[in-house]
Amino acid sequence: SMMSSVSGTPMAPQVETEEETEEIEKMDPIKYWGEENSNVLTEMDSAAVESLKDHFAYYLRDGMSVLELGAAENSYIPDEIKFSRHVGVGLNKVLMGQNPSLSESMVVDLNNVLPEKSVDSDELLGLGADTFDVILMTNTVEYLTNPREVFRTAWYLLKPGGMLMVPFTNKEAFTGTFGKAQTKAWETMTDDQHVWIAGSFFQFSAGDGWEDLKGFDVSPESAKRDDGPLALIRNQGKTMSMFIVQATKCLQETSIDEEDPEKSFSSKMWMLTTVEERDKKMIAPRLARAFQLSSSEEEKEAMARNVDKLPKIYEALIKMDTFAFSFNLQSQLASYLISDPDFEGNDEQITALKMGLGLLKADAEFWTPVGTLTAGMEPEEKVNLLSYIVPRFGSGNAEQENALKAFVSGLEPTFAIIRSKCAGMSESDVQLIGTELLSKEILKPGISSRQEFALWLGCMTEAELNKILSDRKEFKNYAVKEMKTYQAQRQAEIDRVEKTRKDYEAQLIKAKEERTLTFNPEKGKLEPVNEKKK
Repeated sequence: SMMSSVSGTPMAPQVETEEETEEIEKMDPIKYWGEENSNVLTEMDSAAVESLKDHFAYYLRDGMSVLELGAAENSYIPDEIKFSRHVGVGLNKVLMGQNPSLSESMVVDLNNVLPEKSVDSDELLGLGADTFDVILMTNTVEYLTNPREVFRTAWYLLKPGGMLMVPFTNKEAFTGTFGKAQTKAWETMTDDQHVWIAGSFFQFSAGDGWEDLKGFDVSPESAKRDDGPLALIRNQGKTMSMFIVQATKCLQETSIDEEDPEKSFSSKMWMLTTVEERDKKMIAPRLARAFQLSSSEEEKEAMARNVDKLPKIYEALIKMDTFAFSFNLQSQLASYLISDPDFEGNDEQITALKMGLGLLKADAEFWTPVGTLTAGMEPEEKVNLLSYIVPRFGSGNAEQENALKAFVSGLEPTFAIIRSKCAGMSESDVQLIGTELLSKEILKPGISSRQEFALWLGCMTEAELNKILSDRKEFKNYAVKEMKTYQAQRQAEIDRVEKTRKDYEAQLIKAKEERTLTFNPEKGKLEPVNEKKK
């Protein structure tokens, strides 16, 4: 094989440990919500309800189509607002039937999901992509064992420009009523941490597919809480706090913008499973550069078409040892593969990729000799070679199959000729230039026959071979320089996100001290309620 492998790569943070999720799964959610608690109301303090209604009044409008996930007997919609459609989704059919706001409802278990994809409900997904103006998820997030998939489903169902609003109360508000269903992670966090983690659910569901992410503390003054050692005593009699986290769905581009291809490629990767945000941010600029440099419309079309093949590639790459095969190399290989018009992500190509990476036992006819004869090549160059070879598999074309055989059988004689002409050339460089020439001339059928290639190579001088090697290395140096620039830009982005986080935490601390913020439409900003009344 060309690469070695061990498993392990960081994934998005999960809300529950496996044991905790298993404990919740033992509870029958349909029985819990639909039978045992079918008549238990979600009672909120009138002050908290008014704060929530005020927030809704600012953002919601007559005629909107609205989906409510986790619906029950009350949606807290201001009386003056009338929706064109209001679909309730939850497990309590009885309470949804009592909700005067709902125009229709469906019984769906939001914790029953297709991992990394969506809620497992044909009825819910059947509502259609890009359908709703707003999705509400009031007092529901704390009961989600798989929030990533639920938020991904919400993104799918929202219209571009539509908003997902996630209101919730302080964690003690419904502990006595629905504590059995509340996730353990939610129980252990503070209210401020709840706002932060709810925001992360947006990020880890569709990444940059969300914009204008905001967190609000709209708690009434009577909800001000003490976090000190006597908190349990001092907080008795306090009204409910009210928090809201919301974001807007971005428009996903269907074609590649010639002026800003990186933005377009990023957009196409928003909802890809398996591929982490870290990898998406490394792949997008690589594809953008390749797109801008390409003069082939066929290649450009392949890049746009093959983005959705990335999950298949990364299902293999995530099993690689990230020390020997870094995230940078992984993104490089993935970008090269989907830029090739012949790459389809079919079973034979994925098998070839896994053999080349050492994740499957190499066959004796092709991958074993290729791995042995190219052992001296640097990892970056092996990535380049893999990207040449893998798309040639699975074509069903007899000429292509013969070209693969000609490539592997031509390695030893090609290296021998180069060594004879360039006595001082290192073995790694011999292998680099030999595989490069074979890939360009032999690996694709119809360019050169073995005899033509041998004659051409035999006529080349040492100076000509060294020039080819020099040009090849110059390309690599450019790529290294480009990556350093990217890393600097990425660090700047990390610093910006960290500053945003600190500013956000400072806002929450201030909100905690004053205990209420509201949006002033006249000034276009959040401010304490008392200040707004002045």
